Order: sequence, then structure tokens, then C-alpha cells
Amino acid sequence: MKRPTLDVVAARAGVSKSSVSRVINGETTVAPQIRDVVMRAVNELGYVPNGAARNLVTRRTDTLAVVVSDPPQGVVSDDPLFSAVVRAVSRELETAGKRLVLMLAESDRSRTRVVQYIAGGHVDGVLLVALHGTDPLPAALARQGLPVVSFNRTSAQDVPYVALDNAGGAALAVRHLLERGRRRIATITGPLELYEARERLDGYRQTLRDTGRRSIVALGDFTRASGAEAMRQLLEDDPDLDAVFAANDLMAIGALRTLHRAGRRVPEDVAVIGFDDIEAASYTSPALTSVRSPMADQATAAVHLLLGLIDGGPTGPVIMPNELVVREST
Repeated sequence: MKRPTLDVVAARAGVSKSSVSRVINGETTVAPQIRDVVMRAVNELGYVPNGAARNLVTRRTDTLAVVVSDPPQGVVSDDPLFSAVVRAVSRELETAGKRLVLMLAESDRSRTRVVQYIAGGHVDGVLLVALHGTDPLPAALARQGLPVVSFNRTSAQDVPYVALDNAGGAALAVRHLLERGRRRIATITGPLELYEARERLDGYRQTLRDTGRRSIVALGDFTRASGAEAMRQLLEDDPDLDAVFAANDLMAIGALRTLHRAGRRVPEDVAVIGFDDIEAASYTSPALTSVRSPMADQATAAVHLLLGLIDGGPTGPVIMPNELVVREST
């Protein structure tokens, strides 16, 4: 059977040959509706572009790297939201006709390996996920001359990013607790080497400071176990506290367990709010109030920003809004 040509795809899609070529080459300036009809025609006809020839012309690999910079204990890659991020990135890249290389950088050796791979010209751009404030990886990758986008702020000033409004989300949570009449509001933080944890702590502190109230802080590491232990310490140090804002839902779930074991009613005695609104938040007992983070939208925006950078587009940054999902725990 004769292999379909670019002309046949253009005729099936009802668009020009140049439009088909731009879609096949992954140009982000093509309108979404044009991209959709072209990709539908490509799939229906079983069209396979000549990748080798195209890459010689465009000097592109049609491959993007997603690099997860995580500590050895896997604080972020073990988070339930991580899989949602990877799925969203994969979907967007598939739609754009790009391949995905997923790399985990959790040690000096693995970070060196990542930089060497990127420097070898195997990818057209890099999306960085889960960065620590002092992580040298963003700057090291930016020096390779490829477009790099971070899935959060980084210490490298020249790396564009797409971030959540972490401080604003924390402020939403604390204001909600104040409106419900809570006066002794504690927080359980995430690892403070992570920008998002520091920003959520800053939002909590500033909101209390604005209302003349003191902060009550316990340290966690974004895991259920750390949330449970931090809640135990908080109750021991300040038995009269009446609310807690945890910097993610996993720690909030751990806090709920400790409160239950201590005989504290939620929300009658202690109100609890989490952050991220993972699926499990609506199945806790009581169901957990949480700051919803549009992680899939954040991932999509990061991919679009990266594809735009590859084509010479604007550099961002992009800040994603949050919303509070109120349930029975407050």
C-alpha cells in the first residue's frame, strides 16, 4: 500500500500543505483547531513523517526532557499529584507531536548525568519539576543554551517558570479559619528548602501578622507521617490551639489521624485545612478542606511556555491562581 504524502494529509484535513508542515514540525503558532484537524487526518491516514529529514532541516529532535530534581527520600516524586503532572505533560507533548524523556535527579551523580545528556543535544528543551532553593541544576542546564522552563521558581534568575500562587493560597486558608472564629492557628510546613513550602509559610505568617496574631509553626516534610508527628508536637506544646493549616494534604491527613487518636473533634475542637486538594481529601473523615492547586493546568501551561520558547516566544513567568474547597474539616 502506497504511503500517504503530505499532500494527501492536507487534502484530508482541508488545510494547506504548509499548515500540515507546521503542525508536523511542532510549531506552536498554529491555531489549536488547525492542529486538531491535521492530527486527526494524520491518525486516520497513518501518516508517518520523515523524522530524519525533518530534523536535518529544523535541527530539532522533537524530544523534550522532563527532569525531576528530588531528594533521595522522594518527597515530591512520591506525592500523589506527581503522577497527575506527568500525565498532563505527556498528553500535551503527544498532542504537539513530541516525545518525552523522563529523568530523575536525586544525587550529585545523577544531576551530572542529566546535564551531560542534555548537553549531548538529545532534546530540544527541558521542563524542570520539584526544585530545591539551592539546587544547582537549573543554572547548569540553562548554561547548555537550550530552552528551560521550571515547574516552580528557582534560584536561577534567567530560568522562566510557571508557579502556583502559594502565598496567596495559604492566605486563603488562614483567612477562612479566621472567618470561622479560629484564633490560635498553627501551621505544619513542608521542607523549607523547597520554594513552595517557604511561600506557603510566608503566606500563613503574613496573614496572621496582618491581624495581630502570632504564628505557631511545626516542621514537616510533605509526608503523612511527618504531619502526624508535627500535630502531636503542636498539641503537646499548645493544647489550646483551635486550628491547623498544613502545607499539603498528606500532612493534613496525618494531622487528622493524630487528632482522632488524641480525642480531639474535627472541626469542633480543631479545624484542619490542607493544600493541593488531592483526590483523597474528599474521602477523609471528616472530609478535608483544602486549597485546590490546578496542577494539571500548571503542567499544561509549563509545556506551552517551553514549546513557545523553542519557537522564540515570550519567557513568562506565569502564576496560576488557587481556590479554597470548603469541606467538613473546617
